[in-house]
Amino acid sequence: MNRYPLKGSERDLLPGARVLGSADPNERLEVSLILRTGDPPALRERMAQLARGERLTPLSREEFAREHGANEPDLAAVREFARSQGLAVVQEHAGRRTVVLAGTVSQMNAAFGIQLLRCEHAAGTYRGRQGAVQLPQGLQDIVVAVLGLDNRPQARPHFRIRTGPRKRKSRAASPPATSFTPVQLASLYNFPASDGRGQCIGLIELGGGYRPQDLSAYFGHLGLPLPTVTAVSVDHAVNQPTGDSGGPDGEVVLDIEVSGAIAPAATLAVYFAPNTDAGFLDAVTTAIHDTVNRPSVVSISWGSAEPDWTPQAMTAMDEAFQAALAMGITVCVAAGDSGATDGVADGNNHVDFPASSPHALACGGTSLNATQTAISGEVVWNDGNPAAGATGGGVSAFFALPPWQDGMDTTSVQGTRAPLTNRGVPDVAGDADPNTGYQVFVDGVSAVFGGTSAVAPLWAGLLARINTLTARRAGYVQPLLYPDNGGFRDITKGNNGGYQASAGWDACTGLGSPKGQQLAAIQGL
Repeated sequence: MNRYPLKGSERDLLPGARVLGSADPNERLEVSLILRTGDPPALRERMAQLARGERLTPLSREEFAREHGANEPDLAAVREFARSQGLAVVQEHAGRRTVVLAGTVSQMNAAFGIQLLRCEHAAGTYRGRQGAVQLPQGLQDIVVAVLGLDNRPQARPHFRIRTGPRKRKSRAASPPATSFTPVQLASLYNFPASDGRGQCIGLIELGGGYRPQDLSAYFGHLGLPLPTVTAVSVDHAVNQPTGDSGGPDGEVVLDIEVSGAIAPAATLAVYFAPNTDAGFLDAVTTAIHDTVNRPSVVSISWGSAEPDWTPQAMTAMDEAFQAALAMGITVCVAAGDSGATDGVADGNNHVDFPASSPHALACGGTSLNATQTAISGEVVWNDGNPAAGATGGGVSAFFALPPWQDGMDTTSVQGTRAPLTNRGVPDVAGDADPNTGYQVFVDGVSAVFGGTSAVAPLWAGLLARINTLTARRAGYVQPLLYPDNGGFRDITKGNNGGYQASAGWDACTGLGSPKGQQLAAIQGL
């Protein structure tokens, strides 16, 4: 059988990892095959119209599946491939363009021309591979990604917990330590009077879980009704609290409590998936194409630096976000908490993915100086070094410059200005400093959380409110937000270790933090 390397599927071992040997040939695993889009010219034209700010009637999930989902001949070709290799088809979804195949390591090695390895890394052991995935001639134009062969942890949550007294910093603009409820932040940011009624917010989670008693106590303390929260299992993952508020539970509950307090009448669908490239994408596509819960906004607070991803995985995720926008669904994504390097120790600046997708609303972080009733100042969130915490932001090395960022530039911490040549991150911002952070209740413990993890659900809740007011889905908001800076509080002080804040858009806080009522009044939103 002639085989061809799948473009963009090349993998290498994690830095510092060592090979312990071949993976157990009898280990069972599942992989997700992503198929090509149906009628790509029509979808490209729709996306181009939306990028120009044209307001189109969103496609329904059913319409999208018919017009742009995987077609039957392509699905049949994958079924035949699976049959020939002794693999089982355990899931097939035309709208998601996804077929999940199951088999043993030995079968996967033979089917995809690879050698799966057992690898050891500082974070633990994982099943890895090197080189490209190989496809037979009949699938080389049909399958655009094969994910899940490698099960290394793909992403990390972007939250920080306040752990002690605020350390003295050199920046005089740093506000004193305080904390806010999400309700207080909605008031400070002048969110429009709305409760998100009729909306569903999808939350993507790659581990951990929530305890209903914690949610009851939290929302009861705020004097708010307990929102309807539904756990959705993806790739066999479930709501499974660990009891560690500093672990993934912290992310799950932060997302629920922030978005639920901002939009208390919205329903919350929490999509639990394994922390792998396949699990992450499957959670996103499941949420976007969910015909039961039907999220109108999706919030993602997980990610990692672009170099951590294969090109096939980034492209597949970006295409999933395009599908969301075609259906009028906005995807809010945290921009990262490790400053301009995004935690990569190679001496270069990097941005976090999936926030760097131009079809995601990338959410950066600020440090907020405010009383309980008024904002007196706001600067870039930077606690002095990436280990302590600083907002992500910078320039993508993978995604091209979107039209709504054309003509913008960046300013380095040395004061050098440069034209923006690729996708700039973030788009928007909000309070993310744990020293001016969010009051949460998780695993029976009250705590103050920060990080851009809190900003994504903050913006998701705001957009749910706006959707209720306008009786439509906001969808692709960047082409509308960028020309209208009146909806933002421009952040002009501070840096994230690589880029300096400046008037207008910058690579620290984007357009700025929200002026909610002014945003809601933007024509077309």
